[in-house]
Amino acid sequence: MNPMSSLTAVLYGALVVYLGGWFLGHWTGNFSLLLFMLTVVTFGFWLAERFHFKPQREAAATNLEAQDAQRRAELARQGIQRVDGDVQEAKAQLLMQPWWLDWTAGLFPVILIVFILRSFLFEPFKIPSGSMVPTLVVGDLILVNKFHYGVRLPVINKKIIDNNPVQRGDVMVFRFPADPRLDYIKRIVALPGDEVSYINQKLSINGQPVPTVSKGEHYDDDSLSYSPLFTEKLGDVEHQIRVDPRRASFFGGGPKTFPFAENCRYSPEGVVCKVPPGHYFAMGDNRDNSEDSRFWGFVPDQNIVGKAFFVWMNFGNLGRIGAFH
Repeated sequence: MNPMSSLTAVLYGALVVYLGGWFLGHWTGNFSLLLFMLTVVTFGFWLAERFHFKPQREAAATNLEAQDAQRRAELARQGIQRVDGDVQEAKAQLLMQPWWLDWTAGLFPVILIVFILRSFLFEPFKIPSGSMVPTLVVGDLILVNKFHYGVRLPVINKKIIDNNPVQRGDVMVFRFPADPRLDYIKRIVALPGDEVSYINQKLSINGQPVPTVSKGEHYDDDSLSYSPLFTEKLGDVEHQIRVDPRRASFFGGGPKTFPFAENCRYSPEGVVCKVPPGHYFAMGDNRDNSEDSRFWGFVPDQNIVGKAFFVWMNFGNLGRIGAFH
């Protein structure tokens, strides 16, 4: 077997094992790193095809044509004008790209476009839990604007160009501080330097209660339950939240160990935190069913992935497609 063919088979075998283990939960995958590696590997094959394998095949085809022309000329000198055989089919076979280049170099342009779009423009996510109900529900497929807050290098997530600042009320996707391999989505409620309090299920920023208006009750298909629905206004963003006064706030016992935990004070009534520089305080819109900054601390700026803004599909409810706040 051709060594390059064997190498391609090994690479695809490793990819299948990696994806299979990820799907079965044996390990946590990193799609950004995987896409980057696929881009690099297919680019290497594309370069090899462009500057080595393709010229090699073209030279062989040219040599075949020259040999055929020479044979025909020799036969013509001998008075033989009619010569059987046509080298065009053989030439086409020589020029044909082998399967292992079709599945590597041939895929490079597609993988490169996906890599650029996903790394610098828009990235799709699927909502896995009900922490953002009623704004987002389980099964929503959303788009995240990767350049809204600035341009970041893929994989290492280092910002190289600033853009819009984070605003209170933004729905943000970020890498979970306790395990950056996981992506979380929450609403930003407090910015660096803010003092945020959530006492007796009431949110206040810098001593000012966040305005809320009762909107009756909301039925959640996921939990099969009703909860009071409110409209909340954070900065210029008006959105809906679920808060159940029948449920008491509980943030777990014992001291907190997340970075800057000393900035937070916990009591039976709730929590008060001073947001440190370069960090944000995030909460789910489903306030009594969200594990967020009240439990695991602040979101560092370097963990930001992008701003969520659009539901592009929900196979169970097509009416959910559209922009959200």
